[in-house]
Amino acid sequence: MKRIGVLTGGGDCPGLNPVIRAIVRTARMENWAVIGFRRGWRGIIQNEFVELDLNSTSGILQRGGTIIGTSRTNPYKKDGDVAKIRRTMKLNKLDALIAIGGEDTLGAANKLYKDGIPVIGVPKTIDNDLNATDYTFGYDTALNIAMECIDRLHTTADSHDRIMVVEIMGRHAGWITLEAGIAGGADVVLIPEVPMTVKDICGYIEERHARGKNFSVIAVAEGFIIKGEKIVTTGKTLDAFGHVHLGGVGERLAKLIEKETGFETRATVLGHIQRGGSPTAFDRVLGTRFGVKAVQLVKDGKFGQMVSLCGRDIVSVALSSAVGKLKTVPADMYELAKVFFG
Repeated sequence: MKRIGVLTGGGDCPGLNPVIRAIVRTARMENWAVIGFRRGWRGIIQNEFVELDLNSTSGILQRGGTIIGTSRTNPYKKDGDVAKIRRTMKLNKLDALIAIGGEDTLGAANKLYKDGIPVIGVPKTIDNDLNATDYTFGYDTALNIAMECIDRLHTTADSHDRIMVVEIMGRHAGWITLEAGIAGGADVVLIPEVPMTVKDICGYIEERHARGKNFSVIAVAEGFIIKGEKIVTTGKTLDAFGHVHLGGVGERLAKLIEKETGFETRATVLGHIQRGGSPTAFDRVLGTRFGVKAVQLVKDGKFGQMVSLCGRDIVSVALSSAVGKLKTVPADMYELAKVFFG
């Protein structure tokens, strides 16, 4: 009997539980056992886990978050943690480890594979910024939530003749902001890939006012850089992977717009609302397909691979190709959005 370890690392998102469920169900067909490490890499370092079976994974398909917990623990942050992972693998007689996460989690998984640990990766991030896969699960749910919020902001902006700035998640890549902005009819979309001056932003707003539109909705990614200013953060501390804590660009932008134009401006931060709640049908199905494929890769002994969506097919790619660089918004996609600015 093979034994597989599973962990979910980094930020939570809708679709994680469908992956876990699919892994357990597929492993069961092979008569394999599955254990889930609690709170990401921290769990496997500290040997904290739960047995995952048909009963413990029943009824979780529609649940957001992750039943085994997560954290932003970096196994390469402290000396000796990799050795602890090896010991945990040996103690539990594990044949493979399936790591579910984004850039940081899978970056660590790639290093562990190079250090001789049999790892399979499953891509997860609402930012949709992982390379070598068309989509990551969690993105579709976050996108639809952001779109709905933009829809709702239109009515209150119109009622009060206000400028509404909505801050959306997206550290280095503006996929959610871009597509939610297009789908929700935002009047200006601001993403990390394209810095812009306050004067240029206000130009679009003033253009609308000149046409008799006395309100505007601006979608801005948390990682957007206002030209002439530093990136806006909530503090100077770094997380385990060296990232600053972003947040506040929406409020900063609202003050600058009101000062420049004289138009009443308000800011709304969606924050973790985008990551919570039940996954969409797309994310449930994608997560399920990823989970099934991950176990198949274990069966075939194809370690150091990540499952990936390529067109309509679920394939495998090298972990190294997925984490080498981020998948950011291409220029032609942003030009499409600009057609509707102002």
